[in-house]
Amino acid sequence: MRVISVNVGKVVDAAWAGKTGRTAIDKSPVLHRVEARPEGLAGDGRGDLVNHGGEDHAVYAYAREDYDWWEGELGRRLRDGRFGENLTTEGLDVNGALLGERWRVGSAVLEVSGPRVPCVVFRNWMDEPGWVRRFTDAGRPGAYLKVVEAGELGVGDGVRVLHRPRDGVTVAEAFRAFHGDKELMRRVLAVPERAAFWDDVAARVLGGSLA
Repeated sequence: MRVISVNVGKVVDAAWAGKTGRTAIDKSPVLHRVEARPEGLAGDGRGDLVNHGGEDHAVYAYAREDYDWWEGELGRRLRDGRFGENLTTEGLDVNGALLGERWRVGSAVLEVSGPRVPCVVFRNWMDEPGWVRRFTDAGRPGAYLKVVEAGELGVGDGVRVLHRPRDGVTVAEAFRAFHGDKELMRRVLAVPERAAFWDDVAARVLGGSLA
């Protein structure tokens, strides 16, 4: 299990980038080592701090194996970083990772906080018919990560699982919970390591009741 690409992007103005008109979804690989900080990777911008900011969304990881699957579905090449992820991995089941699971990558420690949810910027960036629905139905969202311990990481670094919660909820399951699966949402609420934003999501899915 390793990182095969570290990707960062700068914020640019774009008419197609939703209400903000700004985006940093176009990530490019870098070969130097990068510092992972609580706010994200050094040199990586955020165009929409409301929906993509915060410590629980500091780093986004996507598996090369899922890219390979998408290439078959879309019939085109997808380079590392195309989905806007910071870390492209190999040999790691990112969607099977558990909420609260911790990874050591380089000298940094990262914690899985939840799935990526497709938005209008991602849809327009991909320029594929029905992209949000297709991405959602595929159930291969990739994972957002929190930086628990700051440190440096780079291409070729192994991913070592330091902690895996007992009886947890996978990223793929959390993605379904976000989209309305009440049983899975109740399981998310039972995860002690869950990120704080899940309580707000649960209130929406469960109709204001966290019971």
